[in-house]
Amino acid sequence: MATKKNEKPPEAGRLHSLDAYRGLVMFFLAASGFGIAAAAKKAGGDAAPEWLQTLAFHNSHPEWVSQFHFLGLSIWDMIQPSFMFIVGVSMPWSYAKRASLGHSWSKRARHAWGRAFVLTLLGVFLQSMRKPETNWLFTNVLSQIGLGYGLLFFLVGKRFRLQGLVAAVVLIGTWLAFVLYPAPEGTAGLAAHFQQGTNAFEAFDRWFLNLFPRSKPFEGHPGGYATLNFVPAFVTMLFGVMCGQLLRDKDRRHREKLRKLAIAGVIGLLIGAVLGATEICPVVKRIWTPSWALFSGGYCVLLLALLFWIVDMCGFRKWTFPFVVVGMNPITAYFMSMTIRRWTGDQFKTHLPSTWFEGAGGIVLESCLVMAFFWLVLWWMYRNRVFVRI
Repeated sequence: MATKKNEKPPEAGRLHSLDAYRGLVMFFLAASGFGIAAAAKKAGGDAAPEWLQTLAFHNSHPEWVSQFHFLGLSIWDMIQPSFMFIVGVSMPWSYAKRASLGHSWSKRARHAWGRAFVLTLLGVFLQSMRKPETNWLFTNVLSQIGLGYGLLFFLVGKRFRLQGLVAAVVLIGTWLAFVLYPAPEGTAGLAAHFQQGTNAFEAFDRWFLNLFPRSKPFEGHPGGYATLNFVPAFVTMLFGVMCGQLLRDKDRRHREKLRKLAIAGVIGLLIGAVLGATEICPVVKRIWTPSWALFSGGYCVLLLALLFWIVDMCGFRKWTFPFVVVGMNPITAYFMSMTIRRWTGDQFKTHLPSTWFEGAGGIVLESCLVMAFFWLVLWWMYRNRVFVRI
């Protein structure tokens, strides 16, 4: 990990829509949903006002199968795929810049694999916080990015046809891994192979994660998340690489780029929805089923297309500044959210009137104050050109 000073903030020549997208994702991730889900629970759960329940749904992870609430997913469920997709979009820009600085292919490969290793271990570190021992889990988003990042490097700059073929092979192979693994006795249909606790990915973890030192045998993740999620999630990042290459192509007009992004996004969304609706492959974010990779990937591409149109084509950029401040230091924002969020909230409750933090509204206020503090830290870093990179 490196801290770079005197690095210039976003300027002409950057893909401003990518800065805006990254900033939006990191802002809401660092804000942890502004405590809206906890506020709805405090307000009575199912007895809370309908508008609050709707907001709570979109600020939490819903049921195992994601379809079809608001076209199948909560907004909060889009945070991780967006995070991973953005990593892919930025890679063609990042490694083209390194090549222009004279970095050899082997030096760029070492950087990619070094970054993959660090990200994977950082994810384990965050999973181990407040634990009595190292918690060898690889389901944190940083670990998931790290596990696929090194392999993704080899596809940066390749032809779309090859990238599309790799994506298809990975997704079909993943689907076969699920459906060829025995379903629970007494169940029928393809959907039975994608149930929590009895699917191929979780079975792999019950073997793989017990190879690491731990005081108690690993029996399963309570949320059903699995290490092998990174395999289909690799395709989510690959979709990002393909979009990044398209947007870097100086021989194409902006309108053509926008049209291709929109078409690709709609196709991914529709194929994923159809596969889920017909139960050929349920849309399950927690094990990143192939239909989820296509479904969420479609959303990511469409959101990038929308921002590309608004920010880069129409030139409406001023509104993005609060988000760009966060997005320029994504690792810092993520680490603050994961490590000192609770402590920061406790400081506000210690030094401000206790009545401010009572009831459902108090939960939201605390979250807003914490995010405001985080933003000021990130703004100071931005103003002083301090950017933490891996």
